[in-house]
Amino acid sequence: MYLTSLTICAAAQTPKPPTDLRIILLHAQHLGAHGMGYGEQSLHELATRIQPDDIPALIELHSHKHWRTGATFALASQCQASIEPTRDAAIQHKLPFFEAQEIMDLIAGFEACSTDAKEKATTLRAELSALSDADQAKTAAEAKEKTENDARIQRNGLKMLDPKQAASLTRQEREEVYHRSLKAIGLDENGPLTPQQRDLVDRMYRTMVLGEPSKPKPQ
Repeated sequence: MYLTSLTICAAAQTPKPPTDLRIILLHAQHLGAHGMGYGEQSLHELATRIQPDDIPALIELHSHKHWRTGATFALASQCQASIEPTRDAAIQHKLPFFEAQEIMDLIAGFEACSTDAKEKATTLRAELSALSDADQAKTAAEAKEKTENDARIQRNGLKMLDPKQAASLTRQEREEVYHRSLKAIGLDENGPLTPQQRDLVDRMYRTMVLGEPSKPKPQ
């Protein structure tokens, strides 16, 4: 007989190790129209076998593709206890926003969750949607800015081929071209370098940033 309300044991329990959680998730699958999977019956079973202390481990387990769906249902089975951790995990990009919204949808539709938990999950689902839109807009803006900066540095790099145009560049613009050039040849001025590489880096800095004339290689 299924639970009509989610009850949590008052006694402190030790979080289950990932191995035990994976076994529980496997056993919570049932044969359906599309083969083995998770549904309402899984939520009821997981509610009795998962505890709030398992939530951090479930969020970690969610990052593994094979266990993602099971972890989603297990998190939803904890109703109120999973709401804030799921929100925080989405904001920290430990969970994709759309999958955090799916957890909220499951909580809102799970009969064993309290009315308060269902209402909170519904509200938070809308908040997650707005956060997702804002995050996508930020990512797009950052990508656009990076593309524009790359193009600007590339143009400045071409200017440095002409002494007259190079003279119009600021010290910062020269340093940007210098660092881009180092990256292009796979060198890091602060990383481990052979004596020959260090000499090359020093020469590039003097000519590209300080504007010193390049010295011809000895015959």
